[in-house]
Amino acid sequence: MTDQRFSPENYQQQLLEKTQHINNLFADCDVPTPEVFSSPATGFRMRAEFKIWHEGEESYYAMYRQGEYKTPYRIDTFPQAHENISRLMPLLLEEINASELLRRKLFQVEFLTTLSGETLITLIYHKKLDDIWQAEAETLRAKLGVYMIGRSRKQKLVLGQDFVTETLKVGERTYHYQQIESSFTQPNARVCEKMLSWAVQHTKACSGDLVELYCGNGNFTLPLAANFERVMATELAKSSVHSARYNMALNEVNNIDIARMSSEEFSAALDKVRSFRRLKDIDLDSFNFTTIFVDPPRAGLDPHTTAIAQAYETIVYISCNPETLHRDLQEITKTHSVAEFAVFDQFPFTHHIECGAILKRRP
Repeated sequence: MTDQRFSPENYQQQLLEKTQHINNLFADCDVPTPEVFSSPATGFRMRAEFKIWHEGEESYYAMYRQGEYKTPYRIDTFPQAHENISRLMPLLLEEINASELLRRKLFQVEFLTTLSGETLITLIYHKKLDDIWQAEAETLRAKLGVYMIGRSRKQKLVLGQDFVTETLKVGERTYHYQQIESSFTQPNARVCEKMLSWAVQHTKACSGDLVELYCGNGNFTLPLAANFERVMATELAKSSVHSARYNMALNEVNNIDIARMSSEEFSAALDKVRSFRRLKDIDLDSFNFTTIFVDPPRAGLDPHTTAIAQAYETIVYISCNPETLHRDLQEITKTHSVAEFAVFDQFPFTHHIECGAILKRRP
């Protein structure tokens, strides 16, 4: 089951409709004509998850329509998925159906793949997994040439490793990223490359140092660091902080400092309202901050973080929710003007679209 509008030959028309919606939404914000970055029409999803539905002696992949959670829709092919996932789906299902041990009480399968060719498959069960299951799953993992995780309540068995390493090309440089199972990663790698290249291109003229809030695993941090003397990045999730530091070493980028803290805490540290043990090895007074990068969740920026951003000469804002970006720009454009604007079609054949804005402080 796919969206009834899923048809690769209609992709450009759907993208045009999204772009028109963005133009209408931001008509009152004095934004320039957006650059539009398209997605491949098929094979664009690097992550996919499916329910496993059991009928008699057969199990198959299934999905539910949004709002309909009683009737599963059988999935035999999923052309939105990257070719690595599409190739593995029937092979995995054949092995599941051939093994009662692997099949029994399996209720979900998750795929995470990369342009570099690595794939991680997570099998999720309503039963405790034992050594016999692990031995059979290890045989399956080796046969498919993937990494694998078995999950059940309060249990996680890692076969191989619990992450993949993605490779993305940004301009003339290639970056490598550890992507951990169950942590956030960009779902559309080809569009992610375009987002990174756009952000790097439009900050080349910036000077001084960069602040980044919500840095995740360093997806934007690493390539942006090439345009600045130093980068100060913050992130709350422990696993993401560990991945960001791992990725810094992996890519030999050494002008980034990372602190596990919220935007409110970072602001308090900058204003010397509070001191934090997590910053004991970082001298904030030694930075010359000129630019801030924000990539908030769908809720957008809270008023406090908006005020923080307005203190900087340049704001780079990446948004997964145009409505909250529009709301935030109502306030930010009181002090800044939108110099560059872009739409990135991370989510083809859905109503979702990503936006990017470069804002410069008004004279």
